[in-house]
Amino acid sequence: MRRARPAAAGGGAPRMPAAGGGQAGPGQLRRRRREIRRLPGGPARPAALALVTLLSFASRFHRLPEPPHVCWDETHFGKMGSYYINRTFFFDVHPPLGKMLIGLAGYLSGYDGTFPFQKPGDRYEQHNYVGMRGFCAFLGSCLVPFAYLTVLELSRSLPAALLTAFILIFDTGCITLSQYILLDPILMFFLMGAVLSMVKCNSCADRPFSASWWFWLCLTGVNLAGAMGVKFVGLFVVLLVGLNTICDLWDLLGDLSLSLVMFGKHLLARVLCLILLPLTLYTAMFAVHFAVLNKSGPGDGFFSSAFQSQLIGNNLHNVSIPEYLAYGSVVTMKNLRMAGGYLHSHWHLYPEGIGARQQQVTAYLHKDLNNLWIIKKHDLDTDLSDPSSPVEFVRHGDIIRLEHKETCRNLHSHQHEAPLTRKHFQVTGYGINGTGDSNDFWRIEVVGGKAGKLIKVLRSQVRLTHVATGCILGSSGKTLPKWGWEQVEVTCTPYLKETPNSLWNFEDHINPKLPNISLDVLKPSFAEILLESHMVMIRGNSGLKPKDNEVTSKPWHWPINYQVIWWLNLVTIGLYLLMAVSTAVTLKRGVQLTSELKELSRVVLCGGGQITLGWLLHYLPFFLMGRVLYFHHYFPAMLFSSMLTGITWDTLLKFCARVLSPRITARKVYGGGFLALVLLIIYSFYLFHPLSYGMIGPMASDPSSPMAGLRWMDSWEF
Repeated sequence: MRRARPAAAGGGAPRMPAAGGGQAGPGQLRRRRREIRRLPGGPARPAALALVTLLSFASRFHRLPEPPHVCWDETHFGKMGSYYINRTFFFDVHPPLGKMLIGLAGYLSGYDGTFPFQKPGDRYEQHNYVGMRGFCAFLGSCLVPFAYLTVLELSRSLPAALLTAFILIFDTGCITLSQYILLDPILMFFLMGAVLSMVKCNSCADRPFSASWWFWLCLTGVNLAGAMGVKFVGLFVVLLVGLNTICDLWDLLGDLSLSLVMFGKHLLARVLCLILLPLTLYTAMFAVHFAVLNKSGPGDGFFSSAFQSQLIGNNLHNVSIPEYLAYGSVVTMKNLRMAGGYLHSHWHLYPEGIGARQQQVTAYLHKDLNNLWIIKKHDLDTDLSDPSSPVEFVRHGDIIRLEHKETCRNLHSHQHEAPLTRKHFQVTGYGINGTGDSNDFWRIEVVGGKAGKLIKVLRSQVRLTHVATGCILGSSGKTLPKWGWEQVEVTCTPYLKETPNSLWNFEDHINPKLPNISLDVLKPSFAEILLESHMVMIRGNSGLKPKDNEVTSKPWHWPINYQVIWWLNLVTIGLYLLMAVSTAVTLKRGVQLTSELKELSRVVLCGGGQITLGWLLHYLPFFLMGRVLYFHHYFPAMLFSSMLTGITWDTLLKFCARVLSPRITARKVYGGGFLALVLLIIYSFYLFHPLSYGMIGPMASDPSSPMAGLRWMDSWEF
């Protein structure tokens, strides 16, 4: 069957494998394969790979045990590794794979999970921490050979690959990031693995459905799952591979020699390896995560009551509680919004200028005694805790009071504005020893309930309507400032639209007068747990805001090293310089570019274009993010920047050698320029290597500091 070729075929960038029995374009992919096999210096390539790999491992493992105390984010990710070893449930804003691997590395290296990781500077003493650092250093060391092989495949230039490798080997930032218990080297390992696998799969374009083609295609999917399983920013490399695949399929669709059946096979292969395989592995990570972390821990309060009932040691696990709510019961109320928190109060008052200066009421994500409330009738002050008094159940439509157990103040609202959500009303704690006013009265209603219906613990979804104003109690999801202890704002909304923000369930329920029931019937399905965990992680990411005196940065700081030190990749400068020189020589001299120069341009546009797209996808999205950002967020983009630097400078040197110099001296110009760049990189490392391996003495701002002369910008602090 023959089909009309589309008006516009995909661009010239390297694609995923071409069709069997046909080539994308007039034999281009097959010719490219032959060119790669004729790569000059073939015997030198294994030796070069061995050299850069050896240097990479040596630079990352040098002085690995130092310093023998907690550094930076080791306090977070080392602690989470301990949680896995102890099987203690916790919450983090990132997917679980990276922390699971850190915990596994610690377990296999003899770490027992008992070190507390409380704060930076705590000494490890007798605890075995080197195994976890060594695991991260190993993955960080693999970045160099991965980048070397990727550039070699794209540019077919051994010097370009070596230049890229040297940039990364002697990058003080990459070294530092690889030497500690962090997620970044794990993320970048899978990211570079995905890019290398994609490029290798592209090189099998003339042998589709061969063993090597399937191997690299499957490995691409595995690495995509790994990148997404460490941090959500792994989505950016998923987009890169996805765009590459779309362009490849577009080229295949335009191949007149390709039947629809064969095109369908190509499409199915990519769906299986690049969509279904990564999704299966990603889901399996969470299955392992929830199976291992089966004990109650600090992350319980972020999740629903039904989920918490599965955790060993949680107050809801394998317990029996009264099924129906009654007056006099001591309860906790959990907002049904994902990570909405428990209804909470404490002795602190709202500050001046924030509504009425009464006791704060918030939503708190953790278990706490200040989450306990007593349900009372609105017009009766009898002692309901008296064993001789009859049990009276709370029913749909009843008007109640909620008295805070710790402070004895009632849940209260009035027409003062809420602290953050200005069109909502403020919610406070008011009264003395349970005595307040009519603004303490709330009508309790069950969603879908009828008058007189009993209210079930955990299962009934209820809303509390303020009798005086008609507003509904809810959690806005907004984080309060320091005066509110960064807890979640609770408001009374006059808008009666029913959302999870305004719905609650009763979780803990204490009433010795009532019989108990088992909570086993509330066990959620895995799909429900998976969805809930992602909603909680997304909200946690969006809620990350900078703390006081915290060193943060902005995306525009990163490429120009505005705040920190590492080897500056002159990608943009080199690329524009190459274009400027090429244009100037062509216009001024009227020189017709030779086939060799055209080939140089093709290498930059094809291989470099794909790398440039990777850099853009890993850099530009940070300008749109509202969360707090740090310099280490740029390192995935920096890997692409380093590879593009190697390709660009290699091409620029070849251009200068072949156009601006006589042919007799071309090799000397090229070799001298390459050597000068390598020496410059090594000298830069020599100057700044204390940033990676440690320094002594005063700050660089002090003239007596050995680093004083290296503080080239006022914004650099080390």
